[in-house]
This record gives sequence, C-alpha cells and structure tokens, in this order.
Amino acid sequence: MNFLPAAVAALHLLVLLLLFVATLDKGWWVLPDAQALNLWYDCAPQNRSQGWECSSLGLSPVLRGVQGLMVAALLLSALGLLLFLWQLLGGPRGRLFLPSAAAQLLAGLAALLAAGLFAAGGGRAGGGRPGHCPVLAGLGGALALASGGGYLRLRTQE
Repeated sequence: MNFLPAAVAALHLLVLLLLFVATLDKGWWVLPDAQALNLWYDCAPQNRSQGWECSSLGLSPVLRGVQGLMVAALLLSALGLLLFLWQLLGGPRGRLFLPSAAAQLLAGLAALLAAGLFAAGGGRAGGGRPGHCPVLAGLGGALALASGGGYLRLRTQE
C-alpha cells in the first residue's frame, strides 16, 4: 500500500489547522498582566464596569498587513488542499501537482512574512511580549513551504 497520498493530505490538514489556529487565536501579544490579544480586536478590561472594551486594530498598518497575510495564507492553504484532493481523487492522472504545490508555497511565504512582519513591528503600548500565535504561523508557513517544495523535489528526482 502506498501511504504517500495520505501523508501528504495529513500534512495539508496540519498546515491548515496551524494557520487557522494562528489566525483566530488570542495569543499574538501577551500583556504584562497575562492578558492575551489577537489580531482582530484589542480588548482591555474596564475598572468601573468590570467589563471589556474592545476596539478594532484597523488603524495600525503593520497589523493590517499581518491580518491580510494570515487570511491569504489560510485561503491559499485551503485551496492547495482542495486542489490536491481534486487531482488525487478525480483529476487528470499522470500530471504534476503543480497548482497544489504553488498554492502551498504561496501560503507558506504569506504565513512566514506575516510572522516576520509582526515580529519586526515591535511591541504594543503597555509592554508585553509576543504570544504563541506568531510561532504557530511560522511553523505552519515552514511546513507549507516544505510541502510545496516537496512536490517539486520529488518530481525532479524521477
């Protein structure tokens, strides 16, 4: 039995899961009081109402760029998985998986660029440190690059 298609599909799913969690999780920035912030809203506790006040982070060009790159990486990774499954299950036989590889390579580049842009953008007001989401984005990007580059490497060795 050939387990390579199942392994590649699992790698696609792992990349998609990592990018999904990295895009939506509240762990991009951790404030000194251990409060985690995400890419989409900046929520801060209000002392008098004991609630939260959230504001959009659309004003920062760095965070807008990171948001756009992460969404692009997520969509390209999903497209790569769909293209891979289509060609594997019902598409033309005997052809390269180049569209899927290209989508994975672009998704990996977008995720790595987003993580790097976030890291280079510096901290936020009030101090803090980066959370786990930039690491997940970098890991997902590196796996997507390995997945996309693996298609090309395997074909050139045949």
